[in-house]
Order: sequence, then C-alpha cells, then structure tokens
Amino acid sequence: MVCCLGLASSNQENCVSLWSIGEFGNLDSDGGFEGDHQLLCDIRHHGDVMDLQFFDQERIVAASSTGCVTVFLHHPNNQTLSVSQQWPTAHYHTGPGSPSYSSAPCTGIVCDNPEIVTVGEDGRINLFRVDHKEAVRTIDNADSSTLHAVTFLRTPEIVTVNSIGQLKIWDFRQQGSEPCQILSLTGDRVPLHCVDRHPDQQHVVATGGQDGMLSIWDVRQGTMPVSLLKAHEAEMWEVHFHPSNPDHLFTCSEDGSLWHWDASTNAPEKSSLFHQGGRSTFLSHSSNQASVHLSLVSSWLSTDPAKDRIEITSLLPSRTLSVNSLDVLGPCLVCGTDAESIYVTRQLFS
Repeated sequence: MVCCLGLASSNQENCVSLWSIGEFGNLDSDGGFEGDHQLLCDIRHHGDVMDLQFFDQERIVAASSTGCVTVFLHHPNNQTLSVSQQWPTAHYHTGPGSPSYSSAPCTGIVCDNPEIVTVGEDGRINLFRVDHKEAVRTIDNADSSTLHAVTFLRTPEIVTVNSIGQLKIWDFRQQGSEPCQILSLTGDRVPLHCVDRHPDQQHVVATGGQDGMLSIWDVRQGTMPVSLLKAHEAEMWEVHFHPSNPDHLFTCSEDGSLWHWDASTNAPEKSSLFHQGGRSTFLSHSSNQASVHLSLVSSWLSTDPAKDRIEITSLLPSRTLSVNSLDVLGPCLVCGTDAESIYVTRQLFS
C-alpha cells in the first residue's frame, strides 16, 4: 500500500511525501498500530498543503495555501518526485480597481483523468487538463464566500460546499457563472468543510461542517439535507464513502476523533448506540423530509429513525490532536493528525 501525505516540519519547510505502508492492523502495547512503513521519497512544497490527490498511478496533485496547484510525477526507478505541471496563480485575490493581486489559498481539488477541478478562498472554480498549460474553464465569481471543497457529481457536473452552509451544483456544459442548483442548511449558516458523493447513487451526497454534524443530501429533490446526524464535537474535516462498500462512511474531526459509520441494511439488527471505550451514548438522527420512494431508497436516505440504525465505531485507540485528513480503499484506511502521526489500519471490516 502506498500513500501520499503533505507534511509540515517544525522548521516550516513543507513537503509532499510518498510512503510505503506495511502490514498494519494490530495494536502495540502503547495503543498504536503496528507495522513497517517506509518513506519512499519527498519533495519540497511551497506553502501549506491544503489538499492532495492521486491523479493516476504516477502523478499526484497538490493544492497550496499560496494559490498554486502542482502536479508531481513519481519516478519509481530511482524513487524521486519531480514537478510535472504547475499552475502558480490558480487562485488569487484582486485589488479593487487594480490589476494587482495577492495569492488566495487553493482549498480543494478533485481529479478525474484528464481533468482537475480546483476551488479556493477566492470563490473561484478552475477546470484544468493535465496536458494544458492554461485553465480550460474558469468561473471567476463562482461564490462570494470561501469554497472549501469540491467533488464530481457526475461528469461534467461538480458539487462545491462553502463557508455559509451552501451546497452548489455546477455543470461545465453551461456557460456563465451561475450554479444550476443551490441547496443549503436551515437556520444558522454553518460553514461546510467537506463533501463526498455516494459512488453508486450519485444523487446521494454527504457533507460535514464547522459544527461537526454529518449531513446527507438527496440532490434530486428539495433544497435541504434529508438527514442531519449528530457527530463530532468540533469541525469535521473529511468525509468519505467507502468506494466499493458505500453503506460504510468515514469521518474525522478537529476534536481528534476518527469514526466509521455503518448503515448497511443487510446487516443484523443493530443498536443505535455509539460504543466507545465501554461507554454508550444515543445517536441523534433527524430529518426534514417526509419520505423517499422505497424503490430509490439508499440506506443513507431513510427518514425513519425507528427503523434505521447506524453503528459508529471509533478507529483511533485514544483521542489525539486534530485528525485532518483520511482516505480509504478496500480494508485499509490512512489518516494524518496534528500530532505529526500517521495512523493506518487494514482491518476496517471484521
């Protein structure tokens, strides 16, 4: 298993690192995960690494706090990384009435070969192709607030989340700078920090925000979430459906927690309690929509908390500093924390 991480050292020299991960899954005497890991190679990165994705087997795309987007190429023969492509001013703020600009962090990226979509603090959306030096499409004034994350809904549609609790759908086939659909949280405009789309049912979208709540949306209907699930005690930084087993979902938070959500409908009857460290607390499940046609129901869209049980498992042996990022594939999960630690497990499903 190979993973890529954006790291900041104590002397503020940031880098993108490629690691080989050994056979993880067992806990050692200190409660950490056992296993060998090896740093294959790294390369300096200007600015904080705001987001990071594999583009294909050899290329990695990094988003920077400087507004730059870089494609790194891995050379397995000599285990090095080099810059393959770069867009230095992908995101920036312009001064009023002036051509001068200052950099704006690129906050999120999503890749679907050959395309890369980026969003930023400047409210701009860029569509790049890896073999083009200039953006294929830019929506300069896509949002008046910070765009925090982006994912593909279906080609060529994307979904973004912003700092005022809105989820917006964009279709690159349409001209202009207006989204084709806007959904939003009710009440206070709580910033949304992360978004992911169900891999099989593309109308099902999950988001997490500043209040730690997990929101499930059906973008085919309504303008509000189908379900709001009480989750973490602080900001939720990442949410990911399992790519091949999407009844399972994973979240991480500023509060140092990393959770596995199991909403599988074919599993034995489960308790709706959250078990962690010998204690249990009730999981809050609420909805603002009355029903969904049974033929179209996803396990995440059901609106009857009496029938729907979601089991949550904590994947870290103890609370740590903020868990900033996670990724999952097969039975494996990797996450990074503010404690300069990498946690990996290969036993997601028992």
